[in-house]
Order: sequence, then C-alpha cells, then structure tokens
Amino acid sequence: MADDAGRVARCRSHGRPCFAADPRYPDWPCVQAKVPEVSLAAVWAGPDLDDVAGKWKDDAKISALVSRLVARRTPLEEAEKAVTAFLSEAGAGKAEAGKLLFSGLFETLNAQRASVMNGLERITRKQRAAAEKIRADTLALQAQQGAATPDPAKVEEFGNQLVWATRIFDDRRRVITFVCEVPVAIDQRLFALGRVIQQEME
Repeated sequence: MADDAGRVARCRSHGRPCFAADPRYPDWPCVQAKVPEVSLAAVWAGPDLDDVAGKWKDDAKISALVSRLVARRTPLEEAEKAVTAFLSEAGAGKAEAGKLLFSGLFETLNAQRASVMNGLERITRKQRAAAEKIRADTLALQAQQGAATPDPAKVEEFGNQLVWATRIFDDRRRVITFVCEVPVAIDQRLFALGRVIQQEME
C-alpha cells in the first residue's frame, strides 16, 4: 500500500510525466502541445468574415444548426451532410449563409475548446495538490508503521486515507487522458466543417 502511494506521490504515469513539460503552461497535462486558441487563418481560407461577426446569432435557423453541428454527439459525417443540405437550399444567399454559419461554428467551437482546456488545467492543479497530500500521508503511515509501538488505529486510518486518495488520483488521471483528446477533436471538426462550407460556396 505504501509503495503504491509512493508511486502516485512521485506522479508517475506509465513512464510519462503527469504534468506539463512546457514551462509556459505549467498546468497543461496533455501530451499534445497546448495551442491556446485556433486562429481563423488556420481553418478558413474563404471570404473575410469581419462583416458578419456575431450576426449569426440573429438568424434562428443558423443558430439552431450551429448548436447541432458543434455537439460532439453529432457524428462528423452527419454534420457535413447537414452543412451541404443547408447551403444547397440557400440559393442566391449561399455565400452570406456560408459566412454566417462558419462564423458561428468558429466562435462556438473556440469557446468550447477554451472551456475544456481550462477544465484540464483545473484538474491538473487538483492532481498536484492530491500528490502532495498522498506524499504526506505516505510518510505519516511509514512513520507510524516504524514506531516502537505502532498505533493500529492510526495505521488503519492512514492506510484507508491512502487507498481512497490513490483511487481518486488514478480516476482523475484516466479522465485527463480521455479529455486531452477533446481539443484535438474540436480542431478537426472545425477544419472539416469549414472545408465543406468553402466547397459549397464555390
């Protein structure tokens, strides 16, 4: 038990560091490099969007479509087909509709992405505090076990604390590994949908 807690306290995760190696982002826990914000130029080669910024919210149909397209439960292939169908029905207003739609996607997905990344960094700070607590409890347990007259109640108390804290630490670590993939998926969705919109506008 003490050995397991010691491994957690040293923050070892399958041979990889639990926390970021990039000194610019000390709380970033993912293997993927942290890119704080996706630039418009990286995902959009279509017409300028300055004249439609924020206006997509005023169009109920586009707002509803944006909500559907950004939902991770909507498969990307289904989202792409929805974009194609929407712009096919836009007629002469296709160019304007395409700009509004992508403006909404870019704004909404970037906000989603920022929220996920902030959450990951909050969890990392909790993990760091948890690792320190596990380290302290491990030392306390070892001291009690090595005492001339160990207190069985104290040994059991510290042991139970370590089991519980280690379980929470490991659960969070698994969550972090899963959630680290989310910003990548958001980037891919934004790029793919932007490409479909541009193709339909041509």
